[in-house]
Amino acid sequence: MDDNLIHTLYGSRDEAAPAFLRPAQAVLSTGAALAAIDRAAGALAACGVKSGERVSVRVEKCVEAVFLAHACFRIGAVLHPMNTAYTPREVEALMEDARPALLVCDPADRDTLAPAARRLGCRVEDLRGDQGSFAELARASGPAPAVAAVRGETPAALLYTSGTTGRPKGALITHENLAASARALVEVWRLGRGDVLMHALPAYHAHGLLTAVNVMLTAGGAICFLPRFDAETMLRELPRCTVMMGVPTHYARLLKEPGLANAVRKPFRLAISGSAPLPPETAQEFRNITGIQIIERYGSTEAAIITAVPPGTDGRRGWVGWPLPGINVRVANQEGRFATAATGVLETRGHNVFAGYWNRPEEQAFTEDGWFVTGDVAEIDGDGCVRILGRETDVVITGGLNVYPKEVEDALDRCDGIAGSAVFGVPHPDFGEAVTAVVETTVPAAFDERACIGYLKTELASFKVPKRILVVDAIPRNELGKVAKAALRERHRNLFVPAE
Repeated sequence: MDDNLIHTLYGSRDEAAPAFLRPAQAVLSTGAALAAIDRAAGALAACGVKSGERVSVRVEKCVEAVFLAHACFRIGAVLHPMNTAYTPREVEALMEDARPALLVCDPADRDTLAPAARRLGCRVEDLRGDQGSFAELARASGPAPAVAAVRGETPAALLYTSGTTGRPKGALITHENLAASARALVEVWRLGRGDVLMHALPAYHAHGLLTAVNVMLTAGGAICFLPRFDAETMLRELPRCTVMMGVPTHYARLLKEPGLANAVRKPFRLAISGSAPLPPETAQEFRNITGIQIIERYGSTEAAIITAVPPGTDGRRGWVGWPLPGINVRVANQEGRFATAATGVLETRGHNVFAGYWNRPEEQAFTEDGWFVTGDVAEIDGDGCVRILGRETDVVITGGLNVYPKEVEDALDRCDGIAGSAVFGVPHPDFGEAVTAVVETTVPAAFDERACIGYLKTELASFKVPKRILVVDAIPRNELGKVAKAALRERHRNLFVPAE
């Protein structure tokens, strides 16, 4: 049986149909994309890459990087994408574990990364857009190898994550994981050939490289492919798009643009947010200006997209939806495991769950009956809808009682003048941990900490109310908008420790 992901992505597409739209450049048809993938597959073969071998990629976002990724799938190689922000030391550490046959990097980084690659016996090529040694190999390559016949459980990508233990490790993502996830999201979001996706996400992360691209290609639609997030360019291109997939930061920045209302008009119909919790005030303001309700979805590196909110769903702001077709979820707590009407650590099983951690059989995060433990604390209501309350490691245990940061953050975000919040625990001599918050405010000098705490006491049980609320210029976040809770805990760890 041939379950190669390439068939899901391109098998039902008309070669004349547009695949990638790039600002100020010619439209790339499906046929042109397939020809570019063939050439990239030929270049991989010329580099000696074989089925099952890893290909590490650390290049700036460009459509050619997508074609390289798809060429890896085509020949049965395992794609290992890396964040362009990683330092040479971080790149070397990941390659030490992944043991790739080939590293493709930006030309400017080749001299820096080549010594470590040579030490590991790894070939190095460079790529930046349609330039670089790998691009030259692709142009000069002979006939592309045949599409590798692989089974669904064959690894397609190696994605490094801190997972549930904090130690970086590679999750093996299979062809079936990616194909089934794409098909399920096409069904839930009702995507089709007439859709055009606004793509301003990074292309090294699963959200941008695998979820967004795979879903739209599988649907038969086109992708408006931006080299980076740029609000001005997005506003210019949005009128020809029907769908946007972004992170909360993208929507927050677009809301600062006066031309947003004019740019988001028919045929635009679907705004999707993921990778980090969407602040409720961002969702409300976006709807007020555009008439579009942002919907959320939830996933993890190891389990792809687990839940999603269908279009047209009202009354679910702050919730991440229901399990996709073919996926089950439950929560585990001290009383047991429950599929509905309970709160606990979220577990999942189905076509979404990865094959395991590369080179770490002792760190398989599964229950005895085969469910993957996400490490996220969730509430599942009586209708089976899911709301994420935070990481299990982010739960604050104060005086023996559990406090879920998301609940407190939601209450804080309803306070006048608060533009964003993050809640975490720090050591406390009496309570073990103290609930603590940092906030971004519209007028920092006018913020009244005591008044805000007084308001929260009307909204939350007293043990959930932060003992301190600190104003910061900006809450630390990563590129995808996730709050750096570990950094906050470390920065404020001595807040309640008596001075010596």
